[in-house]
Order: sequence, then structure tokens, then C-alpha cells
Amino acid sequence: MQQTRLHIIIQGKVQGVFFRNTAKKIAEEMGMTGWVRNLPDGRLEAVLEGEKEKLKKMAEWTKKGPVLARVEKIEMIWEDYKGEFKDFKIKR
Repeated sequence: MQQTRLHIIIQGKVQGVFFRNTAKKIAEEMGMTGWVRNLPDGRLEAVLEGEKEKLKKMAEWTKKGPVLARVEKIEMIWEDYKGEFKDFKIKR
């Protein structure tokens, strides 16, 4: 399978709604590595590495997020796979 990297920035009501925890759970279930974090301006940022098809599914999920989230805008940047992560973390 082709490995790739996806950098996502999500805007809207995405903090305080279990977005990071849910993203981590899904990423781990799908065998992805990387991280997710809240940004000081209220947005959420994630960098994920894994199989392209699985990353596409994750990208689709981020358009809605968990039930309490209200996603307004998403920036997605596909990048070259670097293999720099061992697991998936929530950055503080």
C-alpha cells in the first residue's frame, strides 16, 4: 500500500468537543501515526501518516468530526511520507 502524509487544519467549533480524543482513537484503529493538537486561535491541527485510502477516510471524517463539533473550514495538504512517527499522540 502507498504510504503518504496528510496535514490538516480544521476551523470551527472543534475544541472542547472531544475532537482530538476521537481523532486519536480512529487513527490508532486504522494504523496511522502522527499527532493532533489544539491551536491557540481555536483551530485544530493534525499531521497523519499511513495508507492513502485510510487517510482519505480520516479526511472525510474530519469534515464532520465528533457529534458536538461544528466544522466550518478545512485545509488539507498532502505531503510526502516521512516515516517520522512511531505512534499517534495528542500534543498539548
